[in-house]
Amino acid sequence: MPFKFHTESFSPGHRMRLAVSYIFALILTLTATLFCAAIRPYVSPTNMVMVYLVTVVMASLWLGQKQAILTAFLGVLAFDYFFVPPRLTFSVADKEYLITFLGLFGVGVIISTLVAKVQDRAEKLKEREAETASLYRLSKDLAVAADIQSVVFSIVKNVEISLEASAVLFLADEGELVIADSSKDWNDDGEAEKIAQWSFKSMRPAGGGTSAFHSSKMLFMPIQLLGTPLGVLGISFRSDPNIRYEKMRHLLESFCTQSALSLERVRLSQQAEDAQILQARENLEQALLNSVSHDLRTPLVTITGVLGEIRDNGYQLDDKDKQDLVDTAWEEAGRLNRFVGNLLDMTRLEAGEMRLKLELCDVQDLVGCALAAVGQRLGTRVVNVQLPPGILLARMDLVLMTQVLVNLIDNALKYSPAESTIDIAAYSDDRQLTIEVADRGPGIPVQDLTRIFDKFHRISVPEGVSGTGLGLSICRGIVEAHGGKIIAENRIGGGLLLKVQLPQKEAQNVKRR
Repeated sequence: MPFKFHTESFSPGHRMRLAVSYIFALILTLTATLFCAAIRPYVSPTNMVMVYLVTVVMASLWLGQKQAILTAFLGVLAFDYFFVPPRLTFSVADKEYLITFLGLFGVGVIISTLVAKVQDRAEKLKEREAETASLYRLSKDLAVAADIQSVVFSIVKNVEISLEASAVLFLADEGELVIADSSKDWNDDGEAEKIAQWSFKSMRPAGGGTSAFHSSKMLFMPIQLLGTPLGVLGISFRSDPNIRYEKMRHLLESFCTQSALSLERVRLSQQAEDAQILQARENLEQALLNSVSHDLRTPLVTITGVLGEIRDNGYQLDDKDKQDLVDTAWEEAGRLNRFVGNLLDMTRLEAGEMRLKLELCDVQDLVGCALAAVGQRLGTRVVNVQLPPGILLARMDLVLMTQVLVNLIDNALKYSPAESTIDIAAYSDDRQLTIEVADRGPGIPVQDLTRIFDKFHRISVPEGVSGTGLGLSICRGIVEAHGGKIIAENRIGGGLLLKVQLPQKEAQNVKRR
């Protein structure tokens, strides 16, 4: 529930309510007098005093202490005038009634005072309960806030709910205040920023109810932690602009303290996260450097060794040995060329410089180009190709998709036994073209099925298998540039299935002649 403050006011509305309360005090006295007149034949005048005491209690509960004292005074006058002999005069024949008058008025004053104290204590307890509830709600919202945006939203929202006010939150940005969040109905008239700057620099409250800018209808509280200013909380009350600062000082200071702690917590958390990211980046850069160094050095060492052997001992080698050495050097040169190409392609993808040349292509030509590119590496490996009958046309960039298929086949060659087969299939429906490359290798752990497409991610590999983890990442980049997706699945019976799905609006399956 909102936290409400009760303050004296001399507005026309307050004066009207005050006048009505005094009229009700008069009505209570009149009602008690009429009741006593009705029972006068049956009770003695002294017993009628209890009726007037009841009205004093009622006035204390409903109207207030001053109205209750007035009711007691009017009760004494009414009792004297209407019921004490001689009746209808203020003269008293029996002087003992003076003690009754004094007792009636004195007890009325005591009762009204006690009731007022009880009500005041109950009101303070309600305010304290509301304050505790407000702080609990704020702390609960701030506890689950994981970033700056969530924290500032929680602060402004809780001020709106708890104080029935609109709010604005300024945060420090390189020594200057900027608005982080505000209520929808916050009216920024230029005065707010001026007062907020003063409060931020002096680290003192400013605005209505304070010694600084006291004529303002807004209140500004500095948010600070250990003497370091973090921002300023501005509040503009809707229901009562004359609420005094002292009445809500404790709650506002608690709000600002909790806000400062949460802002600092999020800042430290962000710093820790940035440090982790930086460390991970450094580790990745080191791993990349090691991997690149290895994958560049290995083929270069082989090529250098071959050339050195031919240069130093070429006259001793027969033609077959020379051809074997040249083939080895050629294979390593191709490996080096593919590696450098992958690095360049990844750079182009990340820079957004890869442009698609989309056209209708025959999927059989795509598969043929890819197999031709890896023909030497296939060796005696058996490749099963399954294509639908007819000409399967699909809209794609033939060069880039050939590279995707080459990388997928190369991945299958690396991670499956030399005697196993590789399966390639393609099919389409009204929505998409699907190309599959499957092997009979060991497969991969379930948790790595999505991560294998991340840059530089590699799982445990057989000894002698090299690579940087760029091939599948490049495949994903090219496929996603086509608006498609690439997924990995473990095959039943062992092996990995890599599936490329491209959206198609113009795919055609034409019967071959």
